[in-house]
Formats: sequence, C-alpha cells, structure tokens
Amino acid sequence: MEETEKEPIRAASEEVSREFKTLINAEDLDSLKQSQNLILGRLQDSNAVLSHFNDYSEHCFAEVSGDFSRNTRLLRSMKSDLDYIFQKLRSMKSRIIATYPDAFPDGSTGEVLDRRPDLEMPQ
Repeated sequence: MEETEKEPIRAASEEVSREFKTLINAEDLDSLKQSQNLILGRLQDSNAVLSHFNDYSEHCFAEVSGDFSRNTRLLRSMKSDLDYIFQKLRSMKSRIIATYPDAFPDGSTGEVLDRRPDLEMPQ
C-alpha cells in the first residue's frame, strides 16, 4: 500500500482507540491490574509450596523404595514357599487317606477348596 492509503487507516485506528479509552475507567483498570498481581503472587507462592512438597515426596520415596522392593520380594518368596508347603500337605493327606481310609472320620476327607485369598489378583 502507498503512504496516501495508509494515512486514513491510521487516523481511523487512532480514533477507535481513543473511543475505547473513553469506555474504560482508569481506576477500574488499576484495580484489575492490582487483583491480577495479587493472584499472580498467590499462584507463585502455591507453586513454590507444591514444588517443595514434590521434592520432599521424591526424597521420602527414594528412602523407602528399596524397603518396598525388598519386602515385596520377601513376600513373594514366602507365598511360593507356603504354596509348596500346602501342596505337600494336600498330597500327604491324600496318601494317608488312600492308605488309611478311616484316618479322618469326621468327614474332612471331602475335597477341601483352597480358601486363601489370591493376593495377586485385584479385588
């Protein structure tokens, strides 16, 4: 565009901006800026507190994660040991019943279901 065409556009935009300035109260604008600065300060404070909490949580997790993994391995080992023991007990009981049918006279010779909860399955 040529300079002669830009001049009326510039004059019109200046007139529109002057009209907008008359629509807005300067005190309201200052109050709005002050509220925004107050909110910004509060958000920055909250962000700092959350960052500190995240750092603290990360530190605590680093301290206990080794214990968690070690205890998890121990519990899984204990579970496999107990499963093996119960399997052996069931086979011993079935051999005793086969050899001595009257060894368990109270009717406990029926199929006994394993009533232990499966801790690896979500409930």
